[in-house]
Amino acid sequence: MDLERRLARPGAEIAFADTGPGGPAVVLTHGAGLDHTMFDDQVAALTGRGHRVVVWDMRGHGASTLEPAARFTAPDALDDLGALLDACGLERPVLVGHSLGGNLVQAFVRSRPDRAAGHVVLDSTWNAGPLSAAGRLALAAAAPALAMIPARSLPRQMARVSAVVPDVVARLEEVFARMPKRTFLDVWRATASLVEPDPGYRAPVPLVLVRGARDRTGNIATAMPRWARAEGVRETVVPDAGHVVTWDAPDATSRVLLDALELRHR
Repeated sequence: MDLERRLARPGAEIAFADTGPGGPAVVLTHGAGLDHTMFDDQVAALTGRGHRVVVWDMRGHGASTLEPAARFTAPDALDDLGALLDACGLERPVLVGHSLGGNLVQAFVRSRPDRAAGHVVLDSTWNAGPLSAAGRLALAAAAPALAMIPARSLPRQMARVSAVVPDVVARLEEVFARMPKRTFLDVWRATASLVEPDPGYRAPVPLVLVRGARDRTGNIATAMPRWARAEGVRETVVPDAGHVVTWDAPDATSRVLLDALELRHR
């Protein structure tokens, strides 16, 4: 989908597309360093089944801008998502988020449960889940560790840990290379800031959890099964896919989304 619409925001301009009224609404939020194109196959599948679909690029990603003096922060991204729903006239869509987008969707539902009919989290860690001392240390050390990687090498290294299909790895390297290293580090810090352990928290709206079977980024492979048990929901594991499950296994991911949404609206 071409992002033909623009939303003016403090310090940024958000590019988005909306297939228009009719059908249950779904909002797709991409992961860190990526853009709306990671959902191209899922948009086709969803619209083909009659869903209204909204896609967008977060500030500083893809076709969305970020003013030179502005920095990417989690509060700004959360406010952008709320403003996007308002601009589209969406009261309670289903929110789908991948990686950072999944962290963002979790935080949005946690603070504004009346604005979502449900949420689907793809390859994202559990914001409210318990963190060990080692886990907290690893989270705090990640941004400094990434800062040590030369800018010219960072896109390649990130692509190699994010996908398992060779063509997807190459595609990811091209996409990651578009983002300045400073912005990427800000995006990572924002992702980490969304992790707020709260053992007693349970999602107030329906939750669907999905990950690639070969996702080895962060603690997703261990945290998501525990998250599913805590919430009493099923975790769907997509075979032969890594972190960017929508590109490694597009058809399987589309089927999972369609099944989840159709079950929700029966």
